[in-house]
Amino acid sequence: MKSLQLMVLKVLTLIILLTGLTIAEDFSAIESSFFQPSSQIGGYGEMHYNQSIDENGNSSANLDFHRFVLFYSHAWSEKWSFKSEIELEHNFVRNGQGELELEQAFVDYHHSAGFGFQAGVLLPSVGLINEYHEPPLFFGVERPTYSKYIIPTTWFGNGASIYGSLKGFDYRVVVMEGLDGTKFSPSSGIRSGRQKGYKSDATHPLVNLRLDTRQINGLVVGGSFSTMQAPDTLNGISITNPTSLAELHAQFSSAGIYLTTEFGQISYGEPAAVNTVSSARGYYVDLGYDLGNIFPIGGQWIPWFRYSDVNTAASTNGSDENIISDHHMTEWLVGLQIKPISEIVFKLDYGKTRPENGSVTTSFNMGVGYMF
Repeated sequence: MKSLQLMVLKVLTLIILLTGLTIAEDFSAIESSFFQPSSQIGGYGEMHYNQSIDENGNSSANLDFHRFVLFYSHAWSEKWSFKSEIELEHNFVRNGQGELELEQAFVDYHHSAGFGFQAGVLLPSVGLINEYHEPPLFFGVERPTYSKYIIPTTWFGNGASIYGSLKGFDYRVVVMEGLDGTKFSPSSGIRSGRQKGYKSDATHPLVNLRLDTRQINGLVVGGSFSTMQAPDTLNGISITNPTSLAELHAQFSSAGIYLTTEFGQISYGEPAAVNTVSSARGYYVDLGYDLGNIFPIGGQWIPWFRYSDVNTAASTNGSDENIISDHHMTEWLVGLQIKPISEIVFKLDYGKTRPENGSVTTSFNMGVGYMF
C-alpha cells in the first residue's frame, strides 16, 4: 500500500511540475503577445536673445530661434528599435546660412540592462551635454563655452556602440568615424574636424570609452577617453596626428542643490600640425539652488553661478609663448532658470568673458526652451 501511495505521489508531483511549466510557458507567450510595435515623436527647441558689449563700446544684439529638433523612434519589439533626431538651426537653410542635420539615426538592440548594441549615426559619450543637450537640462541660455571648444558639442558621426549597466556602473564603447586633422586649429581645437557623417573617411576610426557610477543618491561621477589617428598634412607630406580627449565629470542634485563640474584635455601627438600646440584644456563649475525649496512659488526657480576657464592652446612645443595667452579665457556668469514644468524653461544670464590678451566682453542673454 505504501509503495502504491508513493507511486501516486510521484505521478501527481510530475503532473504538477509539467503543468506548472506549461502554465509558465503560456504566461510567457501571453506577456510577449502584449507588446505592440509603436512609433513615438518628440523633440526640443530654443529661442535666444543675445546682447554683448566690449570694452571699446562695440555692441550687438541678436534674436534667434537657435534650434528646432524633432525626434522619431519606432520599436519593432521589446529588444529592437530605431531612434533618430533631425535638427534645423537658425530658422532656415539658404546660401550657406542655417544648418539642417541628421544628428542621430541608429538601430538599437537592447538585450538586457547589462548589454545593448547600436549602429548608425551616433553621439559619442563625451561629457555631460553631448548626449543630453535639451535646453531644460543645463544652466545658461547658451551651452557652456567648455562644451564648444573642449568637447565639440554636438558631436555626432557614423559608427556603432555597445552599452549597459553592470554592478552599479554604466559603460559605453563607441567606434565611429574619426576627425579630420587638417581642420584642427589653436583657436577652435578639434571642433572643425568633425565629419558629421557626410561620406566620412573611415580610414582612421575613433574609439570612445565611457564609465559612470551612481553609488551615492543624487550623484553621478564618471569620465571618458577618446583616441584616434587624425589624418593630416605637414610640410606637404601626409601624416597621422595621434589625438586624444580625456575628460572627467560630476553632477549632484539633492535637496534643491545643483552642482555640476567638468574637466577635459585634448592632446596632440604632432604639435607641429596644429601650429605647435600640444594640448587644449578647460573646465567649468556650476552651482545653483532651487528657491522652491524655501518659498511656495510653484515650479523651479533656480539662481545659479558659473565659472569657466578654457585654453585651446594650453601648451606648446614651440618658443612662441604668446600663443598660449592668446587663446586663454576665463568667464563668469550669473543667471536664473525658471521651469513652470520640467519640460519648459525660461532663462536669463549676465556675465563677463575675459581673454588673457584682449578686451573684456559683457553679455546679457535671455531664452526660452522646451522638450517633449
